[in-house]
Amino acid sequence: MDHGDVAWMLTSSALVLIMTPGLAFFYGGLVKRKNIINTILSSVILMGLGSVLWVLIGFSLSFSGDVGGIVGNLKWVGLNFDTMKDMTLPYPNTLSFAIFQMMFAIITPALITGAIAERMKFSSLVIFTTLWSIIVYYPLAHMVWGGGLLFKLGAIDFAGGNVVHISSGVSALVLAILLGKRKHIAKATYHPHNVPFVILGASLLWFGWFGFNAGSALGANALAIHAFMTTNTSAAAAMLSWLLIEKVKNDGKPTLVGASTGLVIGLVAITPGAGYVPIWAALIIGAMVSPICYFFISVVKPKFGYDDALDVFGCHGIGGIWGGIATGLFAKTSINSSAAWDGLVFGNANLFLRQLAAIGITIVIATAGTFVAYGIASFVTKGIRVSSKGEDLGLDCSQHDESAYPAFNGMD
Repeated sequence: MDHGDVAWMLTSSALVLIMTPGLAFFYGGLVKRKNIINTILSSVILMGLGSVLWVLIGFSLSFSGDVGGIVGNLKWVGLNFDTMKDMTLPYPNTLSFAIFQMMFAIITPALITGAIAERMKFSSLVIFTTLWSIIVYYPLAHMVWGGGLLFKLGAIDFAGGNVVHISSGVSALVLAILLGKRKHIAKATYHPHNVPFVILGASLLWFGWFGFNAGSALGANALAIHAFMTTNTSAAAAMLSWLLIEKVKNDGKPTLVGASTGLVIGLVAITPGAGYVPIWAALIIGAMVSPICYFFISVVKPKFGYDDALDVFGCHGIGGIWGGIATGLFAKTSINSSAAWDGLVFGNANLFLRQLAAIGITIVIATAGTFVAYGIASFVTKGIRVSSKGEDLGLDCSQHDESAYPAFNGMD
């Protein structure tokens, strides 16, 4: 066992875990003040639920054995292996890999919650994310990283373009459409209630993303260094690109919410290619993702009228799709030999076509799985949406009987 590799894997795992509270602040700052508790708890609950599910069945279904290229088996239910010595998987040790991957399984369903903010029953959300993890996330993790269908296809995904961002982004769109619009959407001016929380959350995401991407090198090595740099480069380029768009489109007034959004989508876009593309390509990937996502948020979303409350599809879905395509354009086998071909920019179409196929398969799985999870959750909880009165009161009150900003007289 290489102690340096183990130390980096455990450090990276902790970095990825802090991303979920970061996401909670990012989303929480964007909603109305009467819904911030519910929005934050919708992410925080996954730190408990996702961890327990992963230990019980998630890791086994993702990484033990292979059933038809779709999912693993139940050999490792309850992490039933020698946690001290097992080296079944070719990493520092099997348990260190399980810990690292657990953090991905926590944050991925949490990403979905931004699309349905301010209108979904909390009990329904818990059931939905449980089912979604089993139906969508664990099979995709197996297909991409566990030797399944997409791995055999020859598609590559360094840290979760398909598994994390496209799956959650597409599922968020489908769930938002099924759930319906918020009552007063487009009838009143909407503003984020706490912009400092937004940049706090975005900053925690940027910090944690170094573990997310550089940790996916699965060791303290040159590839981790490379992924660390491409990650930062793409985030920086995307933030500047978004602010430039706002400078042009927003009467010359760039915003802090815009800067936060830009850096996050830059991180999303580089995720699948962080350990495959040259650093100069990370500049292009980051600079291009902002206009692409901005177009979907400002033009496509109003055109079709769906209520993706915090633009999960526009940021994670579209940003992840662009990242997967860009990986097929710019990947180099000299950077990472696990890519069987160079990207299209270097004269080979093989990888590019496989990336497109993998994106399409991911979209189908996420869409179908969301319909199933939605239907079951709605049946169990007798409807998935809060009442009209509960929405007016705010979900903090109607779902949790708790307030983030209580009014009081006298001593607190």
